[in-house]
Amino acid sequence: MHHVVPAMRRALLAIAVATAPAPAAAQRPASIEVTEATVADLQRAMNSGKASSVEITRAYLARIAAYDHAGPQLNAIIRVNPRALQDAAARDAERKAGKVRGPLHGIPVLVKDNFDTGDMPTTAGSLALANSQPARDADVVRRLREAGAVLIAKANMHELAAGITSVSAFGGQTRNPYDLVRCPGGSSGGTGAAVAASYAAIGWGSDTCGSIRIPSAFGSLFGLRPSTGVVSRTGIVPLSHTQDTGGPLARTVADLAIAMDLTAGYDSADVATRPMQTREPMRFQAALDVNALKGARIGVFAPYFRDTDPEIADTVRAAIEVMKQRGATVVEVAVADFDSLIVRTSANEFKYDFIAYMKTVPNAPVKSLREILDRGLYDKFQEPRYIAADTVSGPDTKEHQEVMARQAVLRARIEALFDSLQLDAMVYPTIRQRPVLIGEAQPGSTCQVAAQSGLPAVSMPAGFLHDGLPVGIELLGKRFTDVRLVALASSFEAAAPRRRAPTTTPALVAGRAPRPTVKTLTVTDAGTVVQARVELDAVRNELRWQARVVAGAPNVSALVFRRRGGRVFTSVATATVPAQRVVVPDSAQRVVARLLGPEMRTASGTLTLTHADRSALAAGTFTLALYTAKNRQTEITVR
Repeated sequence: MHHVVPAMRRALLAIAVATAPAPAAAQRPASIEVTEATVADLQRAMNSGKASSVEITRAYLARIAAYDHAGPQLNAIIRVNPRALQDAAARDAERKAGKVRGPLHGIPVLVKDNFDTGDMPTTAGSLALANSQPARDADVVRRLREAGAVLIAKANMHELAAGITSVSAFGGQTRNPYDLVRCPGGSSGGTGAAVAASYAAIGWGSDTCGSIRIPSAFGSLFGLRPSTGVVSRTGIVPLSHTQDTGGPLARTVADLAIAMDLTAGYDSADVATRPMQTREPMRFQAALDVNALKGARIGVFAPYFRDTDPEIADTVRAAIEVMKQRGATVVEVAVADFDSLIVRTSANEFKYDFIAYMKTVPNAPVKSLREILDRGLYDKFQEPRYIAADTVSGPDTKEHQEVMARQAVLRARIEALFDSLQLDAMVYPTIRQRPVLIGEAQPGSTCQVAAQSGLPAVSMPAGFLHDGLPVGIELLGKRFTDVRLVALASSFEAAAPRRRAPTTTPALVAGRAPRPTVKTLTVTDAGTVVQARVELDAVRNELRWQARVVAGAPNVSALVFRRRGGRVFTSVATATVPAQRVVVPDSAQRVVARLLGPEMRTASGTLTLTHADRSALAAGTFTLALYTAKNRQTEITVR
């Protein structure tokens, strides 16, 4: 069943994309490229008549069709909204009549599939909730629709948000578009991968402990975990009502600000938002300021630099230097007792929060976590977590009260540091380790201090590692300083944009993914002739090859792919050897793969390309080299 259900979903998704109704305006070829497009880009296109909301929506649907269950198979989408094109047509009609609701009018967006939608099931990635139909939209979804946004799809997630690698029984495993064998972060990994791959303009996720920020780091995105109470939790399938919050993931700070302006605010159904009833409205777009870092005081939060991948630490430290160049004063913040301060501050409220949520669902397919366990409706990786969650004896236990008390102490202590050091923000890596290979557990989270104190935190692209993986840097603020954090992020972004799009989801060609390029290469040496048919599939990140010896077989020792290029990295420190900075020169060569060896006349295979391989191919430093028994070498460029 674990394999059958995702296959069924793929078929249904293909049908939804293919059979969605096509208004007359959609019959024209798409006249706008939506890859990496900002909200402002899309609004300009609609205002000028260059493109309609229907055409823009079709362009995003085409990308989902080309890349989600085809091509790189990101598997980021659980469900395409079958009414997306109809909704887009309605927004076009309003625009034509002179009614534009705001900056998201006619703009396709997506939400994590734990946000309730009154017209589509909400599964939270759970097989148990495959047909769970909420009665109404979540507060965030309601606000988006009232603002004129087109809800294009619902994104995959880590099952019931209980994990950070984005695998679920109903949705399957989402892949990282920057490295298809790695996880995209979680639990909002479907949203992160989808926004990184330009499936929509903006996406929404939820964050209990890092689930907006980690996918943002792994997707080269901006992601905000708002202060507790800034964004309503109503209609979001809960993991912990104390720590849950919704928030946006976007490719630019300006888009993030638009998202927050439209979704922050008081909701009478969510007691946590009560402070927003009396506070001045938060105005994120108005606060964007390229000079916001000038005069700001930033604290480098030392506890979250321990046990950090050296290259990630280097990248984050370099980003902090940019903040200094932008006029910020940077100070180190050491918290000697942080380990004891953070311990036992994570709220275990899932069991009873889930029971309470399911009572709001008409004809609920299950009523409790225990029922999911008893019926076996969960991914195998979730079993230990679910069993542990189901052992909690009640929401008002002494243990839970102690957690609440310790969270209050943590929040007070962190805010006291802000006050005593007169800080605008604290900074640290969003996550200290690379995204893991699919199937592994993800270490290195720094989510706890924000999630367990209720303070706001924004993750920003800091750069890339030598292997092409994105790195995130996080700013933490005092409660309700969300606007100030986003302003600081806009100043950092303005210094030098650090985001770049993944290579596995390029712009479409005539509405389809680019086709692989095929070439036949011939290497000759003194009567020895070897041919290699090379097929470069940039979308799947694969180099497929077939090699054969045409003449002079006894003389062939080896046929290999090689690449040239340098890198700089920091070695991992040990108890006896300190970390060392190692420089590999640009002239350095290395063998990437062997194609033929002695006495081999033919062979074929597939090489999964690394970022370094892709870069070498683009630079003309990826070669096919023939070595003969006479110790001769002949090398040609693979172009």
